[in-house]
Amino acid sequence: MQVLIAIASLGIFCLVAEIFNLRKILVPVSVIGLLAILGITLNFWSISDSLDARYITMIASTGFSKAFISLFIILTIFILAMSNDYYKEHPTKFSDFIAIKIFLLTGAVAMVSFTNLAMFFLGIEVLSISLYILAASNRLNIKSNEAGMKYFLMGSFASGIILFGICLIYGATGYFDMVEIHDLSQGIGLPVWFPIGIALMIIGMLFKIAAVPFHFWAPDVYEGSPTLITATMSTLVKVVAMATLFKLLNGLLTSIPPKVEILILIISILSMTVGNIMALRQKNVKRMLAFSGISHAGFMLMTLLTMATAANNLLYYTFAYGLAGIAAFAVIIHVTKNKEDEAIFNFNGLGKTNPLMAAALTASLLSMAGIPIFSGFFAKFMLFTDTIKSGFIAIVIVAVINSIISIGYYFKLILAMYTKEATAEKESISSVYTIVAVLAIILNIIIGINPSLVLNLM
Repeated sequence: MQVLIAIASLGIFCLVAEIFNLRKILVPVSVIGLLAILGITLNFWSISDSLDARYITMIASTGFSKAFISLFIILTIFILAMSNDYYKEHPTKFSDFIAIKIFLLTGAVAMVSFTNLAMFFLGIEVLSISLYILAASNRLNIKSNEAGMKYFLMGSFASGIILFGICLIYGATGYFDMVEIHDLSQGIGLPVWFPIGIALMIIGMLFKIAAVPFHFWAPDVYEGSPTLITATMSTLVKVVAMATLFKLLNGLLTSIPPKVEILILIISILSMTVGNIMALRQKNVKRMLAFSGISHAGFMLMTLLTMATAANNLLYYTFAYGLAGIAAFAVIIHVTKNKEDEAIFNFNGLGKTNPLMAAALTASLLSMAGIPIFSGFFAKFMLFTDTIKSGFIAIVIVAVINSIISIGYYFKLILAMYTKEATAEKESISSVYTIVAVLAIILNIIIGINPSLVLNLM
């Protein structure tokens, strides 16, 4: 609870700072504040836990929540670091954009720390409403308006489905408390609307992670939203939703029923396959990464088939995916900031005009494809190994094939950078994008060489 209050207070500070015209210190103060909160989360210094104990029936600090909150904070720091240059043409709205991103983080923290379904729903709504605003924040761009409206409609439907599921679970058990519901689910005699409520909540969360067949909103929303917001959706929001889905299933059920396992198996295969095949056809980098994210959602869903080791595998995979995604979008923002769109030809010759940024983007794409020495390879290796041990060999074969397919569209972008002539002269840019891209890739490689740095967080 103290982490949640600290992050919310930081967001309020950003709003108050606007009154005193302190825009220049917003990003430094926010980054330093989040680093301090990260230290509290990781217990780098001792803070009284009496406040957490008081709210244990609504929110609790566990190894699972601390590990994922640490990832959320790291990704948010990178996003905020890029905000200073990204919003320099909108100074009057700058504090609003920074505050909304921090409030979005409070929703994310609540979504992985809840012990009560009411707190879970509050968290998901805080996160969702923040994203609706950010997706449509470029109000003079019709694509941004379209993205905001589509995301609002689809997100509202998903939230309504989740809320209906919560109502059915409450009607079946008489509780919102996760522990009570978990205990009751071990017995017999629960009404039929209990599994229906669970199913509705799963469907709603599958919308949030953009898994097939609930993915149709993602490409248009990713393409139309401002690129920094697309980066937020693709990295932070996706891993938040996946971690929350795992927490819900693990907290509400003693074990995943065979029928649910089959459903997860089918959705995972469809997400990987449809995402990769559709990504091969894309000429817009943001749409390509949208379908790539759908594919990665399929890989993340595989972790639910191995519940004994799922938490560690999911944490490591999301770390690898999140850091690679941040590095990729830092380069995309740099290249396309003054362009009309994010077409692949804009990256032609980047290897000659800016070798460092081209190397960072190449490394991030190779990590997503699962190539050594990057952590994306080790994340897939660990995931495949545990899935085979659980007896799901068929899905691992499909996953390996899809990993090979993904190399096709990732290399389409890599080849454009290194084999084609530049379409524009080298432009002077803010060094923050280079720092973010390089630092994210360095962290990606470090946790690939030493996975225990992440696994020991749990």
